[in-house]
Amino acid sequence: MRVVSSLYLLILGYIIAALVFWEMRLQQQNGRIYAQEVITLRSQLDSTRYPNVYRYEMQQLNKKLDSRTTQYVAEGTTFLIVILIGAAVVYGSFIRRMNLSRQQNNFMLAVTHELKSPLASIKLNLQTLDKHQLDEEKRRKLIERCINESNRLNDLCNNMLFTSQIEGRQYKQAMEAFSLSDMAMDVSAEFAARYQRRFEQDIDDGCRIIGDQAMLRIAITNLVENAVKYTPAHGTIRISVNTAGAAAVVQIADEGPGIPDDEKKRIFDKFYRVGNEESRKTKGTGLGLYLSSRIVRQHKGRLVVKDNEPQGTVFELQLPLAPGRA
Repeated sequence: MRVVSSLYLLILGYIIAALVFWEMRLQQQNGRIYAQEVITLRSQLDSTRYPNVYRYEMQQLNKKLDSRTTQYVAEGTTFLIVILIGAAVVYGSFIRRMNLSRQQNNFMLAVTHELKSPLASIKLNLQTLDKHQLDEEKRRKLIERCINESNRLNDLCNNMLFTSQIEGRQYKQAMEAFSLSDMAMDVSAEFAARYQRRFEQDIDDGCRIIGDQAMLRIAITNLVENAVKYTPAHGTIRISVNTAGAAAVVQIADEGPGIPDDEKKRIFDKFYRVGNEESRKTKGTGLGLYLSSRIVRQHKGRLVVKDNEPQGTVFELQLPLAPGRA
């Protein structure tokens, strides 16, 4: 990357230097043309006998000199601006393609890990059930782990499927009125069963909206999954639902390390994840927040990220209330 950038800047510098060189040559040529025109004028017109005419002709020659100088400078400046704009566009496109390629590579590594990890866990649990005579309690825990890992695989597949369908405009939204409060309670209960004693909730009844339940459930699930991912085992995740004016507001607050201010604007980009995929400790594909943001925008809502106090992050989802509920 650095070598390519250096080579690109070297070529750009050479082009600009060549342009400046030819501008200087044109100005030199312009000076020679002026000198030749003065010599010709002096040979054709006696300045002592016709001083006024001679002065007028010299003024005309000076005007031509200034006109050519202005023309050459304007043309050279125009070419320089065009070259710089083109270079900026090409370089920006190159950087975006390189970043996208790196993000896609990170995505493939993440997907591979996200697929292999639950599959290996399910396989190990099933082998344990098959080879050992376990009591009912241990069997129940192993089966529950298999179900949880299956849910992880299902969430990953849903994210990939919905991302593809939304970007390809193939998904047809099923808009209907429903209780956002009930949905949040269901998602909270589902995660609380998987991660016991880690969830708190403050959900007001009656927050009804109009939207696609399947898509919004995925959006909220991704936000909660993200909070679980970054919150320490002893930390607490708080889910709240209330109304603010004509909007229903869902907040998912975690006690993780937080998000630096310079990255808050990038976390909703497709495939974006902090750090290198091979050394990153947290799981994920870089699709969850991107998909949640797309879903919320399609529902004419907002998804913002804030700092939690004293530590952590708050994702706030704002959606218009159903008519008559504001």
